[in-house]
Amino acid sequence: MKAYSLDLREKIVAAHQEHHHSIRTVANIFAVSKSLVQKLVKQQRLDGNLQPKQPGKPRVSYLTNAEAELRELVAEHPDATLVELCEFFADKTGNWVGRSATASASQTLLTSGCAWRGRSGKSRSQDSKHISVIHRGSPGLLANTTTKRCFTF
Repeated sequence: MKAYSLDLREKIVAAHQEHHHSIRTVANIFAVSKSLVQKLVKQQRLDGNLQPKQPGKPRVSYLTNAEAELRELVAEHPDATLVELCEFFADKTGNWVGRSATASASQTLLTSGCAWRGRSGKSRSQDSKHISVIHRGSPGLLANTTTKRCFTF
């Protein structure tokens, strides 16, 4: 939904504060909700402006700049599940991350340097127990096609 213009916001707050109309009356005059008028009056009182705020919460993850830590954890615990990797990361850094964030970061880490290919050229399901050495990206990088994990040796 598009934000109301700054001009309209100023008129709504001015009608309430300068003309001493009630919040319900102002809402009826401008054909907006009562909660919008309350929100704008509160924003003017607390922030001193009526600029529209950015929608949504900022998306911040502790894994954004933690590629080295994640690589170390996967190398130390190659058979760890996502939940265990979350716990190891929390123990190491003091920051808890969820399974989906860990899975996403691990997938990014995997696709940046690993190529998933089997020894026999079969599909992954037919050749799922094979661990192949991958020379693309960095030598010495291992790809486990069973767990879809990447680690160095």
